[in-house]
Amino acid sequence: MHENRTAYPKKKAEMHQLLQELPKKYKVLALVRMEKVRASQLLPLRKKLKGEVEIISVKDNIAKIALSKLDIPGLEKFSENLKGQCLFMFTNMSPFKLNVLLGKNKVMLAARSGDIASMDVIIPPKNTGIAPGPMLTDFKEAGVPTKIDQGTIWIMKETIPVKKGEPIPEKLAGLLGKLDIKPIEAGILLNTALEEGLLYAQDEMIIDLEKFRNDLAQAHQEAVSLSIEASYITSDNIQQILTKAAQSARSISIESGFITDETKEQILQKAHGQAKSLSTKAKDYTPA
Repeated sequence: MHENRTAYPKKKAEMHQLLQELPKKYKVLALVRMEKVRASQLLPLRKKLKGEVEIISVKDNIAKIALSKLDIPGLEKFSENLKGQCLFMFTNMSPFKLNVLLGKNKVMLAARSGDIASMDVIIPPKNTGIAPGPMLTDFKEAGVPTKIDQGTIWIMKETIPVKKGEPIPEKLAGLLGKLDIKPIEAGILLNTALEEGLLYAQDEMIIDLEKFRNDLAQAHQEAVSLSIEASYITSDNIQQILTKAAQSARSISIESGFITDETKEQILQKAHGQAKSLSTKAKDYTPA
């Protein structure tokens, strides 16, 4: 007991020291609420972001004391978000890029009682390898048809006991765990972030990449169209402007009767048509 008491203050001292050093080393300080994060998510995330993001977990009271000693714009307002166990991320990448990166690193987790299904929970037909016994009752309560064959429980047909968005009951959560079905999609999103004095809330850092790409593509197309209309030449539109200018010159040449190698045939056709029309009118002409 005595050894544990002496080690714990040392750990707190280390966290305190880190929280005073890292905000000076990195441009971005971000916070994730730990109540939405499982320990199983952190280890692969630490490995993937190693070298780009430093991650530490610490209690709010230690964090508040350490950060209060730093003179960094916006840090006092940032500290108001510290509650309970806090997960800090320190990096030089923008909080928007970090949030997108975190969103791509989602994992599927086993269900706990009361978890909301991230998708339809599908139990496929198969040999479960589970011996007959109390588990048969769990299958029955979940509405999963079974049979006993070769000393094990077989699932007879595909069953969906819970649909996306519905809570998962305790017994079903246990059953899914034994079947190695993981219906909970878990990801980490930033709760708040501080970047060089600017404080960002959670909803401000969520970017719809598909919409962003579409908006950029539309803006680019509109800019190209405007530049063509204004005859403002760029590397993107020079071919269209030259084509448009050539078409306009050809039209003017034909209308004015100015013969070139490219327009002589159309001008002659036009003249022939006008002459034919005039000839027809002349035949029908009766002097007054």
